[in-house]
Amino acid sequence: GITLATLYAGNGWLGRFIEPLGFKVAYTPVGIVVALTFITLPFVVRTLQPVLETLGREPEEAAASLGASRFTTFRRVIVPELLPAWLTGFSLAFARSLGEYGSVIFIAGNLPYKTEIAPLLITIRLEEYDYNGAVAIAALLLVASFVCLLVINLIPLLFEKKAKRNG
Repeated sequence: GITLATLYAGNGWLGRFIEPLGFKVAYTPVGIVVALTFITLPFVVRTLQPVLETLGREPEEAAASLGASRFTTFRRVIVPELLPAWLTGFSLAFARSLGEYGSVIFIAGNLPYKTEIAPLLITIRLEEYDYNGAVAIAALLLVASFVCLLVINLIPLLFEKKAKRNG
């Protein structure tokens, strides 16, 4: 978080070049997305990597021998294989990002009603001795994470039913 804020601030290594162009990253929602992307990308990679390793070239070559274009091969052969893993990785990343604090706190800027994050709101409520408010926010995050995990576990079942219907 500190590194990203330093890089993308107005006087940072990258910020000094992109802010004059009208792209402000540090202390904006864009900065939050950048930080969360760095933090959660490994979840997507870890779910996609095994699928990519087992995919092989045979289905692509078979599609090409049947006259399919590269785009059609990508859309009808590769994407259906990758979609369940991609959705799972994205869901895991989203569930992880709900409670992220350390990497986001510095680049977010904590501007009220603009770049506040839920974990920061929990900390503020605790500092104000508003334990009920802190518990309410934390419970909401917990429920959202559980819903994400439920969806993650349902994704393979949905694709299995679709595959049985089609095949």
